[in-house]
Amino acid sequence: MTIHWCGTGLSAIPGLRRLISAGHPVTVWNRTIAKAQEAVGDLTQDIRAFDSDALAGVLQADDVIVSMLPGDWHVPLAELAISKGAHFVSSSYIAPEMRALDSKARAAGVRIINEVGLDPGIDHLMAHALVADYKASGAYDTENEISFTSYCGGVPKIANAFRYKFSWAPVGVLKALRSPSRSIRHFSELNVSRPWDAISRYDAPLPVPESFEVYPNRDSLPFMEEYGFEEAWKVKDFVRGTLRLNGWADAWADIFAEAGTASDARLVEIADQLLAENAYEEGEPDRVVLCVDLKAEKDGHAVWHKTYVMDAWGDERGTAMARLVSVPVSLAVEAVLKRQIPVGVMAAPSDLKLVTEWMDEVQSLAQHLMVVDQV
Repeated sequence: MTIHWCGTGLSAIPGLRRLISAGHPVTVWNRTIAKAQEAVGDLTQDIRAFDSDALAGVLQADDVIVSMLPGDWHVPLAELAISKGAHFVSSSYIAPEMRALDSKARAAGVRIINEVGLDPGIDHLMAHALVADYKASGAYDTENEISFTSYCGGVPKIANAFRYKFSWAPVGVLKALRSPSRSIRHFSELNVSRPWDAISRYDAPLPVPESFEVYPNRDSLPFMEEYGFEEAWKVKDFVRGTLRLNGWADAWADIFAEAGTASDARLVEIADQLLAENAYEEGEPDRVVLCVDLKAEKDGHAVWHKTYVMDAWGDERGTAMARLVSVPVSLAVEAVLKRQIPVGVMAAPSDLKLVTEWMDEVQSLAQHLMVVDQV
């Protein structure tokens, strides 16, 4: 069984190196061979120029394709995996076109695993753990009012005037800003066409409390079922969102003004300029903050309230973003090889044994990770 790791970009390397160092048979595919050699050439010489036809020519049943390529490649590579009886892993959200492959994947006995990076990924693990903990607690009651928030953001550890630096493709950041969001706020559905119209303050329970700007991200509502929320629950708030440094909205005002209507070509121009002006310097630490919170209230008082709080930053191991995206991807690959994840189109696992195993690994990736009991 060969792992075909496609893409050696900014957030791919630690997980790739982990799999190779563990002795797994890995073929590395990248558009530019020289860049892949620079990243992992000290560990392997099995590096090839990415070409889907070439990949199809060597792909065998029970191999695993890992796509760390732009999102447009995920579905075609998942379809290729199904056609060959191979498996597929990516860190990206499950698009409707990917979800539509579920029946084909099940019929073929193929595992199509997505949402196993940072966000989505580690946040899912935390949510599953919190919900299971609450359900097992003495405070559990279907009459409780439930609030859930999950905020994640990659931010510069050393703040700049732009209040942001790019640790992944800027075009992806800009396109995400054009995605409408759906969430629940005070028992009502909140639909927002432009994320910056719903910015609010969030006080993170870090060791030194810190406030951030946050906004809802994409469609939060399907994740209630994903996380095991019961239909009878009274959901007061349910928001999955993005976290930014204070002052971000003001610093990005000109970007917001143009991003909503700019053509794809213009977005690329904007992205190139932003990357040139706001890229991380060699060795400069990035930072990732993730807070996942579940609260149950009765008669206006909290009866159960816990928060996963993670703070990580770049160090001699590389960037925090790269570690926290790609190492969970590598864990998913190993879970696929061990048949620990069911066939079909799946997100990060909800099985508590796997959640615990993966969170133990994540613990080593962050400088601070703990569960705060707020009752």
